[in-house]
Amino acid sequence: MIEQRSVALVGRPNVGKSRLFNRIADRRIAIVHDKPGVTRDVNTTEIDDDYTLMDTGGIGLVPDMDNKKLIDACEEQVFLAIQAATIICLIVDGREGRMPLDDMIVERLRSGGKKFILVINKIDSSDFENKTIEFSSLGIENTLSVSAEHGRGIDDLKKLILEKLGPAPKKSDEEKDYRVKITFTGKPNVGKSSICNRLLKSERLVVSEIPGTTRDSVEQNLDHQIDKDNKWLFRLIDTAGLRKNKKMNSSVEFFSSVRSQQAIENSDVVYLVIDALTGITKYDKLLSGNIIDAGKSIAVIVNKWDHALETFKREPLPGYEDINDFKEKFTKKIREMLFLLPESPVVYISALTGYAIEDILKIAKTLDITASQSIATSKLNRLINAMQQKSEPKFVKGKRFKIYYTVQTGIRPIRIRLFCNRAAKMDDTYRRYLLKGINSEFGLQGCPVKISLVGKQSRYSKNPKN
Repeated sequence: MIEQRSVALVGRPNVGKSRLFNRIADRRIAIVHDKPGVTRDVNTTEIDDDYTLMDTGGIGLVPDMDNKKLIDACEEQVFLAIQAATIICLIVDGREGRMPLDDMIVERLRSGGKKFILVINKIDSSDFENKTIEFSSLGIENTLSVSAEHGRGIDDLKKLILEKLGPAPKKSDEEKDYRVKITFTGKPNVGKSSICNRLLKSERLVVSEIPGTTRDSVEQNLDHQIDKDNKWLFRLIDTAGLRKNKKMNSSVEFFSSVRSQQAIENSDVVYLVIDALTGITKYDKLLSGNIIDAGKSIAVIVNKWDHALETFKREPLPGYEDINDFKEKFTKKIREMLFLLPESPVVYISALTGYAIEDILKIAKTLDITASQSIATSKLNRLINAMQQKSEPKFVKGKRFKIYYTVQTGIRPIRIRLFCNRAAKMDDTYRRYLLKGINSEFGLQGCPVKISLVGKQSRYSKNPKN
């Protein structure tokens, strides 16, 4: 699991949040204007590849400034800051002094249970320091005076932010040297043990034409040498063929099935092995659903491809131009029948001859890296905003589902949290639409994405959901 480090700039209108946002980012990103309410959406950028900085709209727009819907939308920035940020910077105007609205925002932030820093802006020189005294009675330990306009105190603010965020998580030695766990699953007698033996280059696993020879999940380490100085570390897990309940005639078969399911849940990458001779079955569809539910990266192996190659050497099968046409249509059929798969790779191999056998390791390594990636919060939000504009969700009981902010919260599987108006209002069709867009934009083929929703009804809760 990863933790997204993020910092939100919040405060009432026209205290200089956007100017401070640009100053910390060291480039002009947000529009800066003296008119309150210019910033309405959450603006984000990545700072030093370390944390996400968020510029939010002003809290407390007065009714004569704008319409009520816009005011409500801007008020949602408090909810976003409380729910999504690791650290909150409350920006106040040192020139205007302490305002009742500042006090109200402080109480709201405190109720969210988040760490926050009081940033007194517009203190352009030491001559204005006396204006900061009235903020001291707020009792906020971490308080700094800055000038976003002139850059005064910005370095100190950056240092304090990093101090409060704490050191960036580092990979442990175990994480650096961990083995990618590859589980091979599928119907009995599709060649799972033969595939493992071919990869291991030895007959370590018992192979037989009798279905059900493998009863337990068997694990073997594999060190795959890439070149003189580098190697990939894998753990291969051969499972018993999962069976339908009505065919479990003994306690041995039952526990074999349980162990196979446990192997799937404990793996990094799962290969669904299909027999090229028998093709895809309803049973394969059931298995693919189990793997997706477990949140595991998944690819498909079509084994015994040597039979197809030999057949087309003699004469093409009726209805197919050549072996490539046959493979293309076979893949299309896999995608049609196993439609739950997240555009998973399909590899055609022969455990008997060794044809394309090392592609299994290359694909597994790629999938594991993909499922471990961290998606920039700014890029994720740009995508979701664009998708909402392209296709708005339907109205449900007079209200349209709306996503305000998006953040990645985990890896293996990649977990995405959506902060929205009402979680219950996103239907399955729109969820699939978002998942497809995320998968395509960030190249997550073969890696399932899990979406969770946080609705605004808990925005000022003292115990917000994490």
